[in-house]
Amino acid sequence: SLVGSEMCIRDRPNSPYYSEAAAYSHVEHDVDKAIAYLDEMELAKDSAGNRLRADGKPIEIVIETHSFRDDFLEIAELISGWWSAIGIKTTSKGVEGPLFLPGDPGILNPTYFTEYPEAIRNIRSEYGFHFDQEGYRKAGETERFMLYQVLPSRTDVSVRKNGKPVVIIPPFVLGTNILAFLPGDNKSFVHAFANRGIPTYIRIAKNIWTTPAFQVMTGEDDVRDTAYFSEIVKKEHGKPVTLCGYCQGGFTSLCGILSGELDHLVDLLITCVSPMDGTRSPGLATFLNNLPPRFNDLAYGTKTLPNGNRVGDGKLMGWVYKLRAIDDEFPLISFYRDMVMLSADGKAKHGFNKTALAINYWLSYERTDLPLEVTKMSFRSYNIPITTEGVLPVRLFGRKLDLHRLPQKGVKWLICYGERDDLVEKETALAPRDFIDVEVSEFPKGHLAIATSW
Repeated sequence: SLVGSEMCIRDRPNSPYYSEAAAYSHVEHDVDKAIAYLDEMELAKDSAGNRLRADGKPIEIVIETHSFRDDFLEIAELISGWWSAIGIKTTSKGVEGPLFLPGDPGILNPTYFTEYPEAIRNIRSEYGFHFDQEGYRKAGETERFMLYQVLPSRTDVSVRKNGKPVVIIPPFVLGTNILAFLPGDNKSFVHAFANRGIPTYIRIAKNIWTTPAFQVMTGEDDVRDTAYFSEIVKKEHGKPVTLCGYCQGGFTSLCGILSGELDHLVDLLITCVSPMDGTRSPGLATFLNNLPPRFNDLAYGTKTLPNGNRVGDGKLMGWVYKLRAIDDEFPLISFYRDMVMLSADGKAKHGFNKTALAINYWLSYERTDLPLEVTKMSFRSYNIPITTEGVLPVRLFGRKLDLHRLPQKGVKWLICYGERDDLVEKETALAPRDFIDVEVSEFPKGHLAIATSW
């Protein structure tokens, strides 16, 4: 399984039908052993390294999947790479219409193929941010970002004018809209702040495909824009800003504070499921090591835009990290129930589950490329450890980023991590505790649920 832990699709551990032996069977991924088995079968190879059938023709596998789901197509491409790596020529393609026993409605409800894709697209009206509607106020703008104030969605709550403000920095890879998952259903990270009367702001990146300044943004540019917005918010509310970064946004927020450019503007940092030292992540390291080698090559993860600017390929990185981010809070069984139109008790139901629809929309449509320099920062944070002196593996403005600078400047830090986070594990999120005192809060769910389960 690519989702969460390496297990087969199975009942949850608390189910009376759970079998540990079944859950962990057939999950080992060992290329050398696979090649050894093929050698034992005495399957010859052609000049390209493809294994041959008895008649001398290459053994070929074609993986067919739904054409309307980009993530399914990409998973099929990944699996094709695994088979090809051991000499089994494998290709993948997307097809229209039913794939599972066509003509047999007893397996999958045909409604899945006709109405489900449309329902996924239609959930957009309830999912994510809609800055053209009430509930948001534009508060600032730079070449690369816009700043919006998120107003309370509850009619009985008002913004505390003199309250301590928070500026939220979203993740680049997972996207901004995940932080306003389903506001109408009280599943929204940003509204969890706003609905308590906290002056809440969020930094929104402009469209990278039409914004050259964002395409070539450096880490220093990122910090300058955050400083500019923090000045606006501090002036509006008369108090220093709380900077709250989610996932990758937490790491860049920390870097900004350590650079010194946010001195006197930010006095409190909150990082939520943020990777601080990716070398301490045994789960993600194993996951990435099991990918075909090209998927771990930074050069493979970049592309050149028509104007010549190079950016991080969000389509490639997005599905890798999104799949890893989905934990037991969004099990595959919920999608299966939608496909066969069953409720949890196995009885027929009407309509689709909103959470499943929103997750599918996020997986299918929330793709954006990343500034190359930001991609490099993330790459370094996952491949180079924090030094024994507490210095991060990146520099900004030519300066070392030393964790000890936070207590020296009186900046308090709250680290929130997910108990069942399979993307940014506890060891990765809490790495700074080896060097400085921080406050820690454990969230009893996983990486994605901390943004969607409020």
